[in-house]
Amino acid sequence: MGNPKRDADTFNHAVDENHPQFVNAVSRAFAILRCFEHGTQHLGNQDIARRTGLPKPTVSRLTFTLSSLGYLVYSSSLEKYALGTGVLSLGHAFMKGNDVVAIARPLMRELADYTQSAVMLASADGLRMVLLEVCQGDATFQMKLEPGARVPHGSTALGRADLASRPLEVFERQLAEFERECEPGLWPHVRAGIVRARQDYENYGFCFSLGDWNPDVFAIGVPMVSADRSRVLAFNCSGRVSVMTREKLVQDFGPKLVALRNKVYDMTEGRF
Repeated sequence: MGNPKRDADTFNHAVDENHPQFVNAVSRAFAILRCFEHGTQHLGNQDIARRTGLPKPTVSRLTFTLSSLGYLVYSSSLEKYALGTGVLSLGHAFMKGNDVVAIARPLMRELADYTQSAVMLASADGLRMVLLEVCQGDATFQMKLEPGARVPHGSTALGRADLASRPLEVFERQLAEFERECEPGLWPHVRAGIVRARQDYENYGFCFSLGDWNPDVFAIGVPMVSADRSRVLAFNCSGRVSVMTREKLVQDFGPKLVALRNKVYDMTEGRF
């Protein structure tokens, strides 16, 4: 139920930039749009060049093109760009056509209330997980996250669940990509957490992030794989350390999160 073996050929979303049909210009344009993470409103060409590693002349051409198409807006007073309404329309179309969020929401709210934690649904986007839905269960401990926010892949329960579900070949390629992006001094700890989470997924059916992303937060995550193996989503349950003890995660909250995943999968018939 949304938790298949990892050996399907189509269960592979690693980017192959050497593929003859891969268009670098499109990839670079989307890399620019991804620079505008949650909380980042305006960026100049120099900011974008630094974040993407692209030459500034290339960035200038692409930002001009994206602003001409309505995906960026240029502020002459700031000499910087912001996301345009073209991006909003794409996001709105995605959410309107994504029935899995509407189906999962009431079940997520129920689990959030029971666990007094935040229950989230997310999808991978490069080296980040993008939140599709967030249900808060503890009014006194609100995680400042909302749909559209991006969180790290390797240190969160959401990202680890996504990675744990991948075939070994894809998993190892992604590890190599993470290593290139990670600070060298932090990589051994990050890698150990990702590898351990993959083993935890085998043992328990879900992954842990016990203070790895936020020292005050313990979390578990579980992947949900579409029936045609073309897409992976991830659910998590995260809350304050005093509530989310490891024992409670293993014996109670973890199995309930797996049951939620299975129910959503059944209700969507694995099509999402």
